[in-house]
Amino acid sequence: MRLQISRQILAAISLPLTLVFSASAAAVQNPPSYRVVNEIKLGGDGGWDLLAIDSSTHRLYVSRGTRTMIVDAVEGKLIAEIPDTPGVHGIALASELGKGFITCGKINSVKVFDLNKNSILATVPVGNGPDAILYEPLTRHVFVFNHKGKTVSVLDAKTQEVIKTIELGGQPELGVADDRGNVFVNLEDTSEVVALDAHDFVVRSRWPLAPGKEPTGLAIDTKNRRLFSGCANRLMVMTDADTGKMLATAPIDSGVDGAAFDPATELIFSSNREGTLTIIKEAASRFDVIQTLPTQKGSRTMVLDSKTHHVYLPAAEFGTPPPPSVENPHPRAAVLPGTFKILDATTTP
Repeated sequence: MRLQISRQILAAISLPLTLVFSASAAAVQNPPSYRVVNEIKLGGDGGWDLLAIDSSTHRLYVSRGTRTMIVDAVEGKLIAEIPDTPGVHGIALASELGKGFITCGKINSVKVFDLNKNSILATVPVGNGPDAILYEPLTRHVFVFNHKGKTVSVLDAKTQEVIKTIELGGQPELGVADDRGNVFVNLEDTSEVVALDAHDFVVRSRWPLAPGKEPTGLAIDTKNRRLFSGCANRLMVMTDADTGKMLATAPIDSGVDGAAFDPATELIFSSNREGTLTIIKEAASRFDVIQTLPTQKGSRTMVLDSKTHHVYLPAAEFGTPPPPSVENPHPRAAVLPGTFKILDATTTP
């Protein structure tokens, strides 16, 4: 009788365990598949660069050369524009303060705006060639990455004043924060990733990304302490965020300029100018490319809504590029007026 009861108990315990292991194995064998499900047509003139999204409101902020578009990502429509942001590259959001910050590369300034009224609050001079920008919530500091000047301008998000300029020794691209008071940024021309102390404003570490070259897009897995740098030589380089040790590489397509990590699905994304979105699955000891999603040529930047798991990528049609010249040996084709849109990609049912 005791043996029979024990077997019944064992069977009762084993069944849910078997189901858990089976579900886990199925998740690994059948990772989610992405597809473009919608196109948000915005039109207008001009090119674009980086995007930002407020996952609580699903408002998408889009750089458009001389202005910043604000889009309702759920409804798929333009709801407002912030004018007079010349040479806009990046947008950072400090939702708890009700403020946003826009880099304006043509006037070497950051425009501070009201998230509720979409109106400009201040114009703050920064370093040479402000490009990407990052809000670090623990310190409430804004990190402005000045690409041409090879510096970081640090703003106090509350007072809107520059409180420090950090010399980097290289051209900064995208940056991320780790929720522990550290900020990481790719240096494109030196092929490094640099760790900054968000409290003391010092460079803590400088790590080479070899075999990766000319990194731009950067994402972070804060839980497992991993950085993902998208490099120009078609590699995603994964490094340890504490030691800088290179952990693995994965192939991506050419022209990467954006990256993201989704902690819920453990997927890494690389948006590539070639017209693809590389999707990589993070595993315990390896990183596997699970999908190369066709997007549109020129769709080199992206943003991920961490709540809905939608990926948004700017896209447009291009004309014929002008002939090369001494001043511009590699000319780019102009965006055709009225063709600008946002590609909305998400998992298939």
